Amino acid sequence: MNQYPAQLPPPIVLTFAASDPSGGAGLQADLLTIASLGCHPVSVTTALTVQDTVGVASILAVEADWVEDQARTLLEDMPVAAFKIGLMGSAENMQVIAEIVADYPSVPLVLDPVLASGRGDELADEEMIATLREMLLPLTTILTPNSLEARRLADEDQGDEALTLDECAQRLLAQGCQYVLLTGTHDNTPRVVNSLYGRESGLLRSDVWDRLPGSYHGSGCTLASAVAAHLARGMAARDAVQSAQDYTWQALAAGFRLGMGQYLPDRLFRLRAHDRLRNG
Repeated sequence: MNQYPAQLPPPIVLTFAASDPSGGAGLQADLLTIASLGCHPVSVTTALTVQDTVGVASILAVEADWVEDQARTLLEDMPVAAFKIGLMGSAENMQVIAEIVADYPSVPLVLDPVLASGRGDELADEEMIATLREMLLPLTTILTPNSLEARRLADEDQGDEALTLDECAQRLLAQGCQYVLLTGTHDNTPRVVNSLYGRESGLLRSDVWDRLPGSYHGSGCTLASAVAAHLARGMAARDAVQSAQDYTWQALAAGFRLGMGQYLPDRLFRLRAHDRLRNG
């Protein structure tokens, strides 16, 4: 009997995220992105949402005990190569997740601090932000905030409106992150500038991307998940960040509008391009 040759299994990325029934952001975005980059995604559902491509109507956080049981069961069974964290739903969930990932200090952690939806719906209160600062930032390998999130996380006193983005990055690094990838998608600039800062060396790289027309649902989830997937495959932080940005920009450029709101990134753009070439 012929047997298939032995193959190494794909690296595993564990994502903590809320379910998005539109498939644009959250858990669904993470799974698509991680799988499309050659990793095996496993997941812990932190919250259920009622949302579409226009915005978020409501959130129901999963109980912290359920979050912990989901994660511990997976981690006792499978070797995880990277963690990715998105919307956590409650301060209690943040505490539990921090306790879990702290048990795996050698596993890189990418944290996307989801504080509001693209429409501006508030997704995190002040207690959650304080918990994130205190318990999760010190465990984070790469933090991926946009400029609005960076200012909100860095300004603990909520009064220092004059903070520059460089100063925000330095404050976040001082709180324990190894790297901060500060994205410029929310800035009023002709092109998008994303900057990577490191704890030891300050600004490590800036990447400039053409600003695409329209707005996109799930771009931040896509970028953070892509970074986590590349770290899981053994890339160094700088290379993982560059490759993840390239993937995300291409997914956005190939995006489509399925509903009445934002465009959705096409995380399977490579597969569809291959099909188009094959079909002539």
